[in-house]
Amino acid sequence: MTARHLRGALLLAAVVPLAAATAAAALRARPFKLYADRHRIEITARPRPGCPRCHGEGGWWAGGALPEMVACGCWSDRRELRIRLLPVPAWKEPPF
Repeated sequence: MTARHLRGALLLAAVVPLAAATAAAALRARPFKLYADRHRIEITARPRPGCPRCHGEGGWWAGGALPEMVACGCWSDRRELRIRLLPVPAWKEPPF
């Protein structure tokens, strides 16, 4: 193992537990959805169950013949957090 690979492995070993601890703290603080795999960690907002406007549904339908969903601000105005861990390998040819 070269020095460059060793530094990268040590950096990754230090960052991943920190990211996981941050994600766990954020999930306890608010209603969030956590997705994690070897390439990324994503934390996205979910509708608040006690929201007086949407009643935990995330929005409401508005319109006439072609209704559209109007997103409630209890989750749509919050930011998403994405932490990239490993690069996704490039495809040499299409998977089909």
